[in-house]
Amino acid sequence: MYFFDTYAIFEIINGNEKYEKYKEYPLIVSVLNIAELYAGLLKEKGKGIADEWYNKLIFDVLEITSDLIINAVVFRYQHKNEDVSLTDCVGYFLAKKYNLKFLTGDKFFENLENVEFVNSR
Repeated sequence: MYFFDTYAIFEIINGNEKYEKYKEYPLIVSVLNIAELYAGLLKEKGKGIADEWYNKLIFDVLEITSDLIINAVVFRYQHKNEDVSLTDCVGYFLAKKYNLKFLTGDKFFENLENVEFVNSR
């Protein structure tokens, strides 16, 4: 099972063949990923498409606890010279907490433990 970062969901929506095998897995995310996805679709494709995908996709949303978010904030701070989002840090920690692989195409996570990195190019 996988925790989907927002990048991975965008790649699936955009029909990237490298993400084809992940389409059958449940979309396990946090509310932050849903917000990031919706915002990206809204910006790139408009409200109608954003609403369409939001209503079409079925999300399994994991709870973000205060301890988990603090750990994610500290992790992000420790890597402040990298371009890593808080949403991705939260997702990475949620994946670890629930024994899921963190599915991403973000190069920052490529060599970290518990990550399934998919180079989208």
